[in-house]
Amino acid sequence: MADTDDAGARNAKAEESVQRLTRWHDDFPTPGVRFADLTPVFADAEGFRSVLDCFAATAPEADLVAGVDARGFLLGAGVAAILGTGVVAVRKGGKLPPPVISREYTLEYGSAALEIPADGIDLKGRKVLLLDDVLATGGTLAAAAELFIAAGAEVVAAAVVLELTFLEGRAKQGSYPLHSIVKL
Repeated sequence: MADTDDAGARNAKAEESVQRLTRWHDDFPTPGVRFADLTPVFADAEGFRSVLDCFAATAPEADLVAGVDARGFLLGAGVAAILGTGVVAVRKGGKLPPPVISREYTLEYGSAALEIPADGIDLKGRKVLLLDDVLATGGTLAAAAELFIAAGAEVVAAAVVLELTFLEGRAKQGSYPLHSIVKL
């Protein structure tokens, strides 16, 4: 019972911080999109730590954490430090030297590509915790998961700070558990 109580308190603390500190911007980066700026959450020591603790608890068995460009880098590094694992930055297309593994995807305001190194990091058999800031239409997170699966890794869980449920991005995700701190 104590573990359940601890998890509930940890999640409630993170949710309160995200709800209180997130700034919203209408029509950014394009008309019709409402952008969630999580920068104030990450700049608040208590808020940031509560998010990291919440994420670390989602997959304590992970032996590698992956953060999606760019705010996921902050999350990934913090969670990897807590779990005592390494971290991989999932980069936007064209930011890594070849060879890379690449996946194109669509998002609510266009299309893009993500990449991870194709060599230099042995990903075969690794248990990856995948982190991003916002789950909207789901293309970014799904593409990131596909990268690791293509490299022979197992995505054991994914977590996001904010899930925009009305965009149904969860439906594009694989069979891995997906945790959201705040669902709108």
